[in-house]
Amino acid sequence: MQNFRGASSLTIDAKGRTVLPARIRERLSEICGGQLVVTISADQYCLMIYPLNEWEIVEQQINQLPSYNKLVKRLQRRVVGYATDMEIDGTGRLSLTPPLRDHAHLEKKAILIGQGNKYELWDEALWQQCKDADEDDEVPMDLAELRL
Repeated sequence: MQNFRGASSLTIDAKGRTVLPARIRERLSEICGGQLVVTISADQYCLMIYPLNEWEIVEQQINQLPSYNKLVKRLQRRVVGYATDMEIDGTGRLSLTPPLRDHAHLEKKAILIGQGNKYELWDEALWQQCKDADEDDEVPMDLAELRL
């Protein structure tokens, strides 16, 4: 498993391109040669950005689930169905397709959040709403006992 962490502010241009921070580009270049898979989150209005090798593991796990289950089928349609192969270009940019941008409501300002084996890409305003909502949630006891 990779160890992606941290948060970075990004700008998305009118064509859906964003420049990844140099430290992230370098890490992704080392890990996967800049080969990525970007897909939608099944339960949030954000995108998930996987190095190709990590995505292959996730996709295999999803495809092994029983597709006759209605919830699994929905997960497969969303996460696998929207999965798009991408490559970081020579100037460090990632070009997001309109369907991906539409799902995440990505406009101009975005936040890239490390999540261990992937990154999440959020519209800045939606990320702030999510953070605010999280602050109102009660932390389950088993998580409260962790030293975070």
